[in-house]
Amino acid sequence: MIPVGKTLVSDDVISVKFVCDLNKCKGACCVEGESGAPLEKEELKRLEEIYPVVKAYLTEEGIKAIEEKGFYQIDNDGDFVTPLIGSQGACAYTIFENGIAGCGIEKAFNEGKIKFCKPISCHLYPVRISKYKSYEAINYHEWEVCAPACKLGKKLSVPVYRFVKDALIRKYGEKWYRELEMAAQEKEKSVKHS
Repeated sequence: MIPVGKTLVSDDVISVKFVCDLNKCKGACCVEGESGAPLEKEELKRLEEIYPVVKAYLTEEGIKAIEEKGFYQIDNDGDFVTPLIGSQGACAYTIFENGIAGCGIEKAFNEGKIKFCKPISCHLYPVRISKYKSYEAINYHEWEVCAPACKLGKKLSVPVYRFVKDALIRKYGEKWYRELEMAAQEKEKSVKHS
């Protein structure tokens, strides 16, 4: 683990190579899993505020799930998550374009209709954050649906922390990211010399 500010960053975030390959995985992270995308407390109100605009982008099934279950739910671990279509299906905010799952929230954002990009947990993926009393642990989440992303990441030689650079800056700021970059470069040098 590498300390950066009030966080501990897993070595995997620096050493694992990763670049999403949507043509291969088809956006599986939006449609597979046991619960919806993790949400920060401050995101709950945002989902409610943007819904009237985002609704126009969503599928009928997604709208039905949100209107029956709410803008968010609490999962079995007691965490806030996006609602699912059915009990184990796609995230209710999922849309499909050319056979690839994406995010209705992100599409509305990209078209300039809202100022909220998407939940930070989705923006950060494959990084997951665990919160503790005095620090946050930043870990790489390994999932077999992302095997094509690991293959492409190796081919392009892009580590996880660079792939999710914008999301990490959104979460922790530019200064924090620069510190992470410097720590990662030091780590890479020490690995080459050992």
